[in-house]
Amino acid sequence: MSNKPKIVVLGAGYAGLTTTRRLVKTLSPEQAEIVLVNKHNYHYESTWLHEVAAGTINPNQARVMISDVVNPNRVRLVYDSVVEIKKDEQRVVLENSELSYDYLVVGLGFESNDFGIKGMAENAFAIEDIDSSREISEHIEYQFAKYNNDQNAEDHSLNILVGGAGFTGIELVGELANKVPELCKKYDIDRSKVRIINVEAAPSILPMFDKELVAYAKKSLEDRGVEIKIGAAISECTPEGFVVGDDKELIKAGTIIWTGGVKGSSVLGKSGFELTKGKVNVDGDLRMKGEENVFVIGDCSWVWNKEADRPYPPTAQLAMQEADVVAANLKALISNQPLTDFVFNDKGTVASLGHSDGIGNIFSGYKIQGKSAATMKKVVDNRSLLLLGGPKLVLKKGKFRPF
Repeated sequence: MSNKPKIVVLGAGYAGLTTTRRLVKTLSPEQAEIVLVNKHNYHYESTWLHEVAAGTINPNQARVMISDVVNPNRVRLVYDSVVEIKKDEQRVVLENSELSYDYLVVGLGFESNDFGIKGMAENAFAIEDIDSSREISEHIEYQFAKYNNDQNAEDHSLNILVGGAGFTGIELVGELANKVPELCKKYDIDRSKVRIINVEAAPSILPMFDKELVAYAKKSLEDRGVEIKIGAAISECTPEGFVVGDDKELIKAGTIIWTGGVKGSSVLGKSGFELTKGKVNVDGDLRMKGEENVFVIGDCSWVWNKEADRPYPPTAQLAMQEADVVAANLKALISNQPLTDFVFNDKGTVASLGHSDGIGNIFSGYKIQGKSAATMKKVVDNRSLLLLGGPKLVLKKGKFRPF
């Protein structure tokens, strides 16, 4: 039996995969055994899923084989689903086996959060992974394909209804504004027959941006045929569409998509973890409160921004920066050294509004919009690939398509 401590990382999203790669660089093979558990043998760029859902990129472009970026000779790769974490026993229950650990990193990602809206889980698509995103794009195209072949087809079957006007919802309708004209041309359908409708309960879209950039985004989308309904709370989702507002208006659509919120993996609740709005609150060093050897990162945790007195919004850059701190803190634990608290270095935020448009705040508040923002978005996406897998991965999967 080896006396080396065993580090088990759950999930190969931005947080888990980056942690694993940092551990390989930080620790020698003699210092620790590293195990990475993931449901699939691939990582997917979750910030690209809206493009897969709209059908503007191939699903394979958003997918990276784990063995291409993690050396299987240094890391034991386990492809299985996590059922439960028994932290009192330092054990992880998988669908097909079990794992013991000395140190655990939980980076199991997100699930859709419908906030209990009646019928949402049953009747709306959600962007959660590669498969669910591909299902959305295939469903949209199916609606177009059958429209001209079904004598009883109603015009609203072509409508695409998106609930939620945060990052994912707005980036999705931006992609759809590009994709719908292509589908109309392909299936010989009048563009005016297709409605792209975005419904949001809040009084504005994209709450993370200032009014000037929000106004630009709203006008850009509306100029390309997107209908944005703000201040319209969804009380129910039926098979036909959303019931919204005080007057209970039914907005009908053939494709209904919910992007209004996410929560951490349901494994957290099943494992008896104390949750706040579906996620775990962690200490400054990113360990679960009261636990010496369990780190929770990425979409599974809330990391507190003390200056703003609220959690940091979950983003890819946050997850990857958390991974750096977790890897360093695991080395510190193994070496009996003091741990470091997480400090977020905000490199800015960019939202795409389709292939050639976007808005952003970069370099401590410098505002960009239009093609410059779209270019910066591609830079951000390619940088993510660079951090995950180096130059080879950028050349293989990167975004270089001109406007």
